[in-house]
Amino acid sequence: MGRSYQFDCSKCGYRAKVAGRADRGLDFFVQTIACHDCKALYDMVTRLKVPDDDKTQGLLPPVFRRNKFFLFQRNLSVPPDFETVLNRLPYRGVRHFKWLPFKLQCPLSAIHRVRAWNDPDKCPRCGIYMDRSALPFRIWE
Repeated sequence: MGRSYQFDCSKCGYRAKVAGRADRGLDFFVQTIACHDCKALYDMVTRLKVPDDDKTQGLLPPVFRRNKFFLFQRNLSVPPDFETVLNRLPYRGVRHFKWLPFKLQCPLSAIHRVRAWNDPDKCPRCGIYMDRSALPFRIWE
């Protein structure tokens, strides 16, 4: 079960709602990243659990085979954003899964320079340490 916290910068007022470290749920792993070009923090999906196409293609009903997200997974080289993975519905009737790994990259542009960000760490805008809220902003699975 993962947790997202609110991080605040007391100097510049920047605010982000991110995990603050590497974290995991049941179906995916995330890592908080700092983008040097956007000067922002993001939760990046690093591993995603998807149905194994080779074993499940014949088992799924035709409705699921035409699903946009299911077709999108076949050539998934760009990681989906955190909100999309968090809000997707669970798979029903699928028994075989595989894990897709992803490299760290900015969700806005693949050519931006990013690095892993772990709490306590510095603000991506002004460079002083950020304060984490005491209670989680969101608890997700």
